[in-house]
Parts: sequence; structure tokens; C-alpha cells
Amino acid sequence: MNDPKVAGLEQAEERKPLILVTGATGYLGGRLVPRLLQAGHRVRCLSRNPERLAGRAWPGAEMARGDVSSAEELDLALVGVAQAYYLVHAMGEDRPDFRGRDLRQAGIFAEACAKAGVQRIIYLGGLGDPQGHRSDHLASRHEVGEALGSAGVPVLEFRAAVIVGSGSASFEMIRHLAERLPIMITPRWVNTRCQPIGVRDVLTYLTESLEHPEATGIFEIGGRDVLDYRSMMLGYAEARGLRRFIFPMRVPLPVLSVLWVDLVTPIPLALAAPLIEGMKTEVVVRDPRALEVFRVRPMSYREAVALALQRLEEDAVETTWASSLAGEPEGRALGSHEGMLLERHSRHVNAAPGILFQAVCALGGENGWPGGNWLWQLRGLMDRLVGGMGMRRGRRHLRELRVGDPVDFWRVEALEPDRLLRLRSEMRLDGHAWLQFTVRPEGSGSRLEQTAFFEPHGLFGLLYWYLSLPFHMVVFPVMVRTLKRRAEAAMTESEPGR
Repeated sequence: MNDPKVAGLEQAEERKPLILVTGATGYLGGRLVPRLLQAGHRVRCLSRNPERLAGRAWPGAEMARGDVSSAEELDLALVGVAQAYYLVHAMGEDRPDFRGRDLRQAGIFAEACAKAGVQRIIYLGGLGDPQGHRSDHLASRHEVGEALGSAGVPVLEFRAAVIVGSGSASFEMIRHLAERLPIMITPRWVNTRCQPIGVRDVLTYLTESLEHPEATGIFEIGGRDVLDYRSMMLGYAEARGLRRFIFPMRVPLPVLSVLWVDLVTPIPLALAAPLIEGMKTEVVVRDPRALEVFRVRPMSYREAVALALQRLEEDAVETTWASSLAGEPEGRALGSHEGMLLERHSRHVNAAPGILFQAVCALGGENGWPGGNWLWQLRGLMDRLVGGMGMRRGRRHLRELRVGDPVDFWRVEALEPDRLLRLRSEMRLDGHAWLQFTVRPEGSGSRLEQTAFFEPHGLFGLLYWYLSLPFHMVVFPVMVRTLKRRAEAAMTESEPGR
């Protein structure tokens, strides 16, 4: 017999308005969705690659595959949607004319929302005086807000400056500059005023907006403090107990500051360039109306930095600026993630994941290291000369591994059978290094990804990484090809009739 109370709850659940979140794999979208679910909202996530959301603990969230540039895909994703969050942008995709793409995508999304009967679009844009000097980045943020309202759907546009939170692009740039450079000769844009806001406050504004269905138009939001970028970097250094000196001066070639940020921080060139250009424009709240309409009482910059550092210390970072970036292509890729430099090699292997993983777990010790075992031995000798263990420890078993096992100058830090092996370096380094292998099913075979991670300490750590890259180009591609060959040979031997 059906329980009428349960039936009533189910009907009430069905009557709740459906909320669409675009950019659910991104930095803010990935943090907003669980908060909306916790508040009891029905949520549908729109993503070009919903597979990337498979590991998220978002019970009850619907997943929709689609691109905001495709009217047909949006028509399906917007069915039954009452309100939609627009949290996507083309900046950082390393393709030309992100401003034009942003504008076109916003126009397509606006038309699709009007067609679907969406009641309101909620958008996060950027602060800045529309009448003053603006970068392409800030101009694009304002243009997108206008385009979203072009089809007649009401728009609630929040405008924010630098978002302070673990993993945000602007904060990671400030953090790594302060961490790695005791003395900085900087361009004069470090004297530009900014009103940074904590990511928790931004998420609270976005979540609370659903409680104010009548709120439309532009709301400028900012933290409690107005600071210049120099003060923000020094404030971060103070929170970390670091002594830093910053000397602003005129830089003859502005592109040099962009290249320097690309080199010293995890932020890639395509993202660093528009961010730095935007730092030349003052971004402060001029209209405090948001404080009158919403309950948010923003935290100070010091409090926001402390919370970000706490998240990093607890290894509890929910999302990062790189969360929505495209996957790595076949072959070699250099990049960075959450403050670590990385080099990744990826290959399809015509072997079952279990057989491929066995080949991975046989590396090191008496089995040696493919791709120039003598180079590995030489690196071990160099480590011994500075007081390290070098390669003398070998390994416990020729084929089997368990967490905690030594493997030459590595130690097994994580092991998930047939899926993941992560080795942590115990060499003497100006930083921390890991070598990780992941295996996953792909078609009739497997995908092997080998990633070297390095978290540098200071300038010497950065020098070590870049001086090592030429040797990586010799060793790592051969290692991946050798593992592929060994696994495919073992697969052939294991097939019936062979």
C-alpha cells in the first residue's frame, strides 16, 4: 500500500523549479552545484564532457551533454528549466578571438532560453567602469551580460573582481608569485586598486539569488577591503610568514610580464595574458546595492586568504581554474595543475587494463627502467653524491607492489589495482616529485597515462624542472612505448590458441 506522506513528498519534489547550471565542470560551477543540491534545489548540469562529473558526489543532479554554442543541444538541456546559471567563458582556451566567441555563445544561449520559457538567467561577470579603460577580458564580461538579455529573458548579473579561493586563477597567480620570488621587480599595474572577494561569498550570492526571483539587473559585489595588487601579494606573504620585497617600475615590453607569469606560475599563457591586461584597470564596487538586497556580509581579504590556505593544507580543494580545460591529447603535454608542474604522456594500448597494469608494476629494481636505464642510474648516483639514497634500495618483489614499498629512489604512495600507481620521489630535491601511472579501459584496449608531477621550492626548484625537461624528452616517451609493447606482447601470449 502506498504511503500518502511519501507520495506527497515525491510530488512536492517534482514541483520544485528545475535549475540549469552551465559550466558545471568549471571552477565556480563545480562548487555551486553541491550547494544548490544541499539547499534542496533540483539541478541539471550542462557540460560538453559530462563524463568528467562521474566522480562527483552530487546525488539527484541531472547530467546533460551539450555546448552553449549549439542551439539544438541547448533546446534539449533547457526543457523544463525555470532559471539558468551562465558560468562559461572562452578565455584560456588558447584560441584566437575569445571575445567574439563569448559574445556569440551568449547570444545563442539567450535565444534558447527565450524559446524554452526560462524565467531568469543568473550570470557572473567582471567589475570595471564601462566608461573607463577596459581590457578585452573585462569588456567581454560586460558584453556577455548585455547579450544574455538581448532576447528578452531577465538577467541577474553579478560583477566581481579577483576571486580569492584555493584554485582560482587570479589567486593562484598571486600565490605562486609570492611563494617563489623573494624579490619582485614588477610592472606598475601592481599599484592598481582592486576589491577582491572570497569565493565563499561569491557562491553565497549565487545561491541566495534563487531566494530573490524579482532581482534583476547589475549587482556589483566585492570583499571588505580595497587593495592594490602589491598589497594583495604582500598580504598573502604575511599570511604564510614569508618576507617579500616588491619594487614597481616601468616595463618597456608589457608582454614580458605575461611571459614571466607563464614561467613562474601554473597559469598558462592563454589565461595569464587577459588576466594581466585586466589588472591595469581599477575594479572596485561603485554601487553597494548588493549589500541592501542580499544577506551576504563579505569577509576581509585576510580571512579569505586564510580559508584558501586552510583548504590547500587540508588537501580539500574542490575545483581549480583547470577543472574545465580540455583533456590531454595523444602524445606529450606540458602544463601545470594546483601549483605543480607536470609532464604527461598518453597512449592507447591494445591490451586489457589488468595486463597493462602488470607491466607498469614491474618497473624498477632488477627489472630496470626503460628509456635509458643508464640515465636513471646516473641520476641515482647524483643523488648519492648529495647524501641521498640513490638507486641502491631496489624493490621488494620483481612484479608485485604494495603501498609503502621502496622502488629505487621512489616509494609507492598510492596503489589501486589495475587503475593507478603513484610513486613519490625520495631524492634530495628543491621540491617534491611524483611519477604517476593511470590505466583505464578504452575501446577494446586501454589508455595509459604517465604523468611526472613536480612541486618546486623557489627558483632553484624551477631551474631543476626546466633543466630536467630535455632528459624527460629522451626517457619518458620510450618508457611509455616500452610499456605499450610489453603489455601488447603479454596480451597476445594470453589469448587462446597462441
